[in-house]
Amino acid sequence: MIDHESLEEFISQFPVYQYAFFSPRELAFSERVRTVCRQECSRYGTTWACPPAVGTVEECRNRCLGYRECFLFSTVAEVSDVANLEETLATRKEHEAITAAIEQFLRQRGANCMALSTESCDLCEHCTYPDAPCRFPDKMHPCVESHGIVVCQLAEKYGMDFTLSTIQILWFGLIFLD
Repeated sequence: MIDHESLEEFISQFPVYQYAFFSPRELAFSERVRTVCRQECSRYGTTWACPPAVGTVEECRNRCLGYRECFLFSTVAEVSDVANLEETLATRKEHEAITAAIEQFLRQRGANCMALSTESCDLCEHCTYPDAPCRFPDKMHPCVESHGIVVCQLAEKYGMDFTLSTIQILWFGLIFLD
């Protein structure tokens, strides 16, 4: 079992902005997030990290509730304007690397964990979905929203910022722990 102090000590080497620990039972799952995915995201139905490949909201909910604890964290990236989507999305690689490092730290200490992160997976130039299995299932981080979890509600519930300014983007990661 990972204690909070050792995880807090480990993340102190990274630019983690805010974080919270809580029970997965405190999460709210919403089908409406999938409507936004389906209608507004070009990645919907094109990657193993997005719906419908991740399963129904109910399947995702059941998977998440199978864990003992959640670790929600955020990082900040500076951009010229958060409305510049290309520039903003280019900053998520650092957050993804931090998510992977935290996940690896936890696994090395024997934790069974599942990481959800930003947007959708971009490990491969071309995803194998739906024709072949994912090439890197242990490295893939589906986005938090892919599971029907509303990130802004989570941030508010745990006293975390959701927005900072027009030149700072907040990226969120959510790691489920056993």
